[in-house]
Amino acid sequence: MKGPLTGIRVIDLTSVLMGPYCTQLLGDMGADIIKIETEKGDSTRYIGPSRNKGMASTFLYAGRNKRSIVLDLKKEEGKRAFFRLVEDADVFVHSSRPQAIEKLGLTYEDVKRVNSSIIYCGAYGFSKQGPYGTKPAYDDMIQGASGLAALQGEVAGTPQYMATVLADKTTGLVMMNAILAALYSRERTGEGQEIEVPMFETMISYTLVEHFYGLTFDPPMESSFYPRVTSKYRKPYRTKDGYISVIVYNDKQWFKFFELSGHPELKDDRRFRDIGERTKHIDQLYQMVEEIIMTKTTNEWLDILEKADIPVMPVYRPEDMFKDPHLKAVHFFEKVSHPSEGSYWNIKNPILFSKTPIELNRCAPRLGEHSVEVLEEAGYSEQEIQHLLEAGAIIKPSPEEQKVKNNK
Repeated sequence: MKGPLTGIRVIDLTSVLMGPYCTQLLGDMGADIIKIETEKGDSTRYIGPSRNKGMASTFLYAGRNKRSIVLDLKKEEGKRAFFRLVEDADVFVHSSRPQAIEKLGLTYEDVKRVNSSIIYCGAYGFSKQGPYGTKPAYDDMIQGASGLAALQGEVAGTPQYMATVLADKTTGLVMMNAILAALYSRERTGEGQEIEVPMFETMISYTLVEHFYGLTFDPPMESSFYPRVTSKYRKPYRTKDGYISVIVYNDKQWFKFFELSGHPELKDDRRFRDIGERTKHIDQLYQMVEEIIMTKTTNEWLDILEKADIPVMPVYRPEDMFKDPHLKAVHFFEKVSHPSEGSYWNIKNPILFSKTPIELNRCAPRLGEHSVEVLEEAGYSEQEIQHLLEAGAIIKPSPEEQKVKNNK
């Protein structure tokens, strides 16, 4: 079936996870993602276990619903092929630094000359408008500079990174939204445009929504950081036999929790009577919750709190999620067969469309798997493609790799 972005073609010159996460989501929605890679391939091809070289677990997810073409953009023949692809594209997205993309001759002005209606999205570490514009950027340093690591330090005692590439994936989501908005604008106006999505500014904007706090005012009313979120007692709570995640939030939930825990008198305690007072005394409150939760087993608390309509969930490790009844019911993990990698578990896109469903239309590609196919679609003859192969401007899978694919 057709997805919501069927008919949209995206030329993808991104790598690692920020850009590829964006284009994976666009591909899930039906866009034709043409992933341009170097002869070594995207680094995510080598992150995690793999059955075959260049097809690691991370890439099986981040590379799905994409086609792979290996183009050497430093060769004139490779660059000409790139511009042939751009002629019929709707979107071009890259994650190179400004000076690198300028050196390649692939700036917005360069691309616009070939396709004036293109949506050109540059994902940068820092805005090109500021002095950091040419600096390299990776998830760890952006977590540190955006205040995220300091937030974790409020709990851990020293600055800590989140145990996920949060800046990469969050910026990828913002990129996707920006591209969709630009496509909608073009639908109304007929005009393409350039989009700049900087990681640094994106993550500061993300972090400060609740943590600008007292610094919002001039002069400041209080310090930064939302106390409830940075409390060292805000954490999964230990039960008699495990852990649960419980969030008692509004007045009704707190008063019910006080009754269920055998402390109805706390409803009249001035420290806990409303959200403002609870925020001021959050450490004392959460410390009491920690002590109370330790008195029963995980299943006992799940039963008690769910009946009281107080938000609660067990604490899972990734392997536990396969057994979750809700995830089973919605078929969140689907077993698929890859042409060369065999059977594996795919993580479904969580969005549900009633008329244009999201589907796994193609598994992650082998390096250069679609080099010839994509160029043929762009109008290249067999002789022209052979010339590009001989010049080293493109690469296609070796006969051995093709045999592996065809025999699976």
